[in-house]
Amino acid sequence: MQHELIARPSMTVAKLTLQAGETVTCEVGAMVAMSAGFNVETTSKSRGGGGGIRKGLKRMFSGESYFLNHFTATAADQSLIIGPAMLGDIIHYPLTGGTLVVQGSSWLASDTGVEIDTTWQGFGKALFSGESMFWVKCSGTGDLLLNSFGAIHEIEVNGEYTVDTGHIVAFEDTLQFSIGKAGESLIGSFLGGEGLVCKFKGQGKLYCQTHNPPSFGKLLGPKLRPR
Repeated sequence: MQHELIARPSMTVAKLTLQAGETVTCEVGAMVAMSAGFNVETTSKSRGGGGGIRKGLKRMFSGESYFLNHFTATAADQSLIIGPAMLGDIIHYPLTGGTLVVQGSSWLASDTGVEIDTTWQGFGKALFSGESMFWVKCSGTGDLLLNSFGAIHEIEVNGEYTVDTGHIVAFEDTLQFSIGKAGESLIGSFLGGEGLVCKFKGQGKLYCQTHNPPSFGKLLGPKLRPR
C-alpha cells in the first residue's frame, strides 16, 4: 500500500494506492472517494476473522466505531481517499513489531498486519487528564494512519516531557505518563490556565495535536443559537 498526504496540516486527507488483493482497514465513515476496483466489507472483526463482538464493543469504549470497513483492491493501482471527521492532520506511522497507544478517535486506518485492540488507562488518569478511560492499542507490523484536531507534532522523548491535557494523539508504549500540576503551586497552575498536565517519562515517540476538541467546544458552544 502506498500513501500520499494531501493538504497538510489543516485539512489533510490521505490518498492510498492499493494493488490487486491488498486490503486496508478504515474507520467507519472515513472514505471520501475511491476508484471502481474495490470490494468493501463492513464487519466488527479484523480482517482475517480476529475480534468479533467483544473487540467491537471494546473499540466503542475507546471512542472508535463498533464496525470496521475493509477495502480490498480487485485490480491494480486502485486509489482510495480517506479523511478524518474533524479538521486536522494525518500522519503515517510504520509499525515494526512494537505497540502504539492511540487516543480514542485518532485511529484512522491500517493494513491487515496491524492488530487494533483497546487498553484501559485507569479511572484516575481519565478523570484528571481530560482523556478517555480507554485507549486504542495498535500492535504488529504494517502501516498505520492517525488523525488529529489541528496539526500533529512529533516529539522524541528521552527522559521527561509535559503535555497539556487533551493534546495527546499517540505515544509508544515505552513511555509512561502520570497526572500532575503544571507548576509548583496547584492554585497557581489553575490561575495560569494550565491546571493539570500529563507528564511523560521514558524514551520513545510522542505525538501531540495543536488543538483539542473540548476547548474548542467550550469556545464555540456559547456562540451557537439554541434550536
